[in-house]
Amino acid sequence: MASARARQQGTGNRSSKAKQKSTAGPGRLGTWAWLAGGLVVALVAVAVAVAVASGGTESTSKGTVVQGNGGTWTNIPANVLATKMKTKDFTLLNVKTPYIGEIQGTDLYIPYNQLTARAAELPADKTAPIVVYCRTGSESAIAAQTLLDLGYTNIENLDGGMTAWVASGRQLVQLNRS
Repeated sequence: MASARARQQGTGNRSSKAKQKSTAGPGRLGTWAWLAGGLVVALVAVAVAVAVASGGTESTSKGTVVQGNGGTWTNIPANVLATKMKTKDFTLLNVKTPYIGEIQGTDLYIPYNQLTARAAELPADKTAPIVVYCRTGSESAIAAQTLLDLGYTNIENLDGGMTAWVASGRQLVQLNRS
């Protein structure tokens, strides 16, 4: 009887060890599958980021060309805009909402979210050069895309907006605009 008990206990121990081994195997496999899946997701994210960064923009000596929907615009640094202001032959458009000031020589103030509704205020010539800006460049990027949607083809965006303009040692002016 003692040997039968020992066999039962041994069998019980062996079966529990066998269960441990059988559950440990898939657990390890599951962990490896989880890690491999995470690695695949990370690699895809990196690939997408590289594609967006390289495929959506192209740097030139005068700025960065950005591929929009239906055309391109160029993000220009503050020093390029300052040089262009000396022989101003473009429409300078402030699209920051709410109004917080502007660059001296601004032609129009139209909030970025009103461009379509106020398109009649924009140049009639769709090939006329337009430089658009806001505080940091995010609203003006939206405005640049809106201008593309409206058919404009010669668009530049102040990279970094008024923040970059001021950081470059230049000033803003306050006018009575709403």
